[in-house]
Amino acid sequence: MAKHEFQTEVGQLLKLMTHSLYSNKEIFIRELVSNASDAIDKLEYLKLTDEKLKNFTTTPQINIKLDKEDNSLTISDNGIGMSEADLISSLGTIAKSGTKSFIESMSGDAKKDSKLIGQFGVGFYSVFMVADRVDVISKKAGDETAFKWSSDGEGSYELAPCVKDENGTVIYIKLKDDEVSDYTSRYKIDEIVKKYSNHIAYPIFMNYTEETEDKDTKEKTVESKKEQINEATALWTNSKSNLKEEDYYQFYKTISHDSENPILYTHTKAEGVSEYTTLFYIPSKAPMDMYRVDFTPGVKLYVKRVFITDSEKELLPMYLRFVRGIIDSEDLPLNVSRELLQENKVMANIKQASIKKILSEIKKLSKDEEKYASFIKEYNRPLKEGVYQDYVNKDAILELVRYKSTNDLEKMTSLAQYKERADSEQKAIYYIVGGDEKVLRNSPLIESYKKNNIEVLILDDREIDEIITPSIGSFQEWDLKDITSCEPPKTEQTEESKKEVEEKFALIVEKIKTVLGSSVKDVRTTNRLSDSPSCVVKDSSDPMASMAHMFKMMGQEVPESAPILEINPDHEIVKKLNTCPDDKMIEDISYLLLDLAKISEGMDIKDPIIFTKRLSSIMTKAL
Repeated sequence: MAKHEFQTEVGQLLKLMTHSLYSNKEIFIRELVSNASDAIDKLEYLKLTDEKLKNFTTTPQINIKLDKEDNSLTISDNGIGMSEADLISSLGTIAKSGTKSFIESMSGDAKKDSKLIGQFGVGFYSVFMVADRVDVISKKAGDETAFKWSSDGEGSYELAPCVKDENGTVIYIKLKDDEVSDYTSRYKIDEIVKKYSNHIAYPIFMNYTEETEDKDTKEKTVESKKEQINEATALWTNSKSNLKEEDYYQFYKTISHDSENPILYTHTKAEGVSEYTTLFYIPSKAPMDMYRVDFTPGVKLYVKRVFITDSEKELLPMYLRFVRGIIDSEDLPLNVSRELLQENKVMANIKQASIKKILSEIKKLSKDEEKYASFIKEYNRPLKEGVYQDYVNKDAILELVRYKSTNDLEKMTSLAQYKERADSEQKAIYYIVGGDEKVLRNSPLIESYKKNNIEVLILDDREIDEIITPSIGSFQEWDLKDITSCEPPKTEQTEESKKEVEEKFALIVEKIKTVLGSSVKDVRTTNRLSDSPSCVVKDSSDPMASMAHMFKMMGQEVPESAPILEINPDHEIVKKLNTCPDDKMIEDISYLLLDLAKISEGMDIKDPIIFTKRLSSIMTKAL
C-alpha cells in the first residue's frame, strides 16, 4: 500500500475540520450523500451517451449502513466510481477553485474561518469531524481494478488496489467514540436524511440491525432491515403548491453545499413552444471563487430529469455566475454537446427567459430596502459587468445597479432615484470615478456641483467603473457625464464677465503654461471651483482620452495623457500670483498648483522630492 502526503492546503483544511468548522457536525451526511448523487448522475448520463457503458444495467441507489458493534457508518453508491488518479485528485489535493479561495482566505482564527463556510463546500473532508479513520473503496465504471484510499486525516493517506465487484464508491467511517451514539442511531440518521436530502432524486436506503424478543419464549433474535428514508423525487418536478419554503432551502443546501439560506429563489415551469423547468437560487454570500477565472458554475443542466452537465459556464451569462440551481429541459437531445448547447435555439430561448426571470426577481427584492442592501453588497459589481455584457437586458440591469453619491453617505442610490431628486432643469447624471471614496468626495471638481445643489455619483471601484460607466451612454434619456471632462454646471457668470476674467488673468495663464510645458495640455481659468485654487480635468476632445476606455477593455496599459490645469481666479493664491513679480516664485507656485490638484484627485505626482523642496521653500518665504 503506497503512502502519500496530503497537499498542504488539504492539511490546513483537515486541521480546521477537526476543530469543527461546521456548527453542527451532522452536515457531513448531506455532503457525502450529495456527492453520491452526483456520481450516480454522471453514470446515468454516460449510460445513454457512451458506447462503452450503454449495456451497463444498474438500479441507482444510495445505501447508509449503521453498525453499532463496529462503531461505524458506511455510505455507498453505485455511481460512476473513481480510478486511482481520480482518488488522488479528488481526495488528496484541492482541485475546486472555491475551496482554493477558501484556503487563501483563512485567517487562522477557527471562529472567523468557520463563518466562511457559507461561501463554499468542502464536501468529502467534512467527514473528519466525526471520524477516527476513513476508508474509501471505489471502482470506476468500465475499469477492471478497484482502489482503496485510507486516512486518519492527520497529514497523509494510503492508496492500494483492492477487490470490488461492482462500480461505485463505498465510504467506511470509523466513528470517534463520542460520535457513535448519534451516527449509529437509525432515528437520528432518518431525521438527518429527511432534513437535508429528502429530495435527492435517487432512493436512499438505511441498512441496520434490530434486536427483537419473542413474547412467549423470551428468545432474542437479530434481524437485518433495509428501508427507504427519502422521497427520491427531484424537487423541481413537484408542484410549487406542494412545496414549503423550508423544502426549497434544504434542497439549495444540498446542491450548493452552503450552510446559509439563499437570499431568494425562483421556481418556474414553462409550457408551450419549449417545455422546461428552472429552479434558481441566489446565495446570501457571494461564492468565494466569483472573480476567479476557474470559477465553478452553479447551474446544473438536466434533460428529462437526466443529468447532463454541471460544468457548462454558458448556461447563464457570466455576470450571473453567482446563481445556483437547475435547468431541466424536455426538448434538448440527451447527447447534447457543449458546441450544440451554444448553438441550440431551444437552449438560447431557455437562457434568455431565465435571465429575464432572475432579473425580475432581483427587481422584486429591491422593494425590500434592507435585504436589497445585503444583495448589493455582494453582487453590485457583477451586475455592473452585465451592463456591458448584455445589451438586450441593459436597461433592466441598470435599474438594479446601485451607486454611492454625494446625496447620502450611508445609502446607495439607483439611477432612477437620482433622477427623481434632480432639479427640473437638470438633464444629465453626473459622476466621478477613482479608487478612493474619501478622495472623490473631497475632490475640488465637486465644489461647483455642491454649490449648485447637483448630486454627483461616487464611483470608487476604478477597475470596473472606468471601463463600464462610459459604455452606458444614457439612462432614460439622461446622458451620464464624467465631471472630470465635461463642462461645469450652471453658474451665475455671464459670457461678458467670463471674458473679463480671462483677459485679466491671460498673462499669468501664459506664464504658467510656459513653466509647466508638456506636463499639461492646457491652462485656463475656471468657474467650477469655490474653495480650491486649482484642479485638473481631462480633455474630452483628446483622442487618447476617448481611447483610454478601449485600452482598458483590452486589458492594456493606457497611454499617459497630460491633464488640463484649471485655476480659480477668485482664490487668494491665484490673485496674488497674478501680480507676482518674482519669476522663481511663479515657477514654484505653478508646479505646486499642478501637483496639489493631482494629489486632490488621488493621482501620483511626478517627483515627490522636488515637490517637497518647492513647498518647503514657499513655507520659508511665508514665515
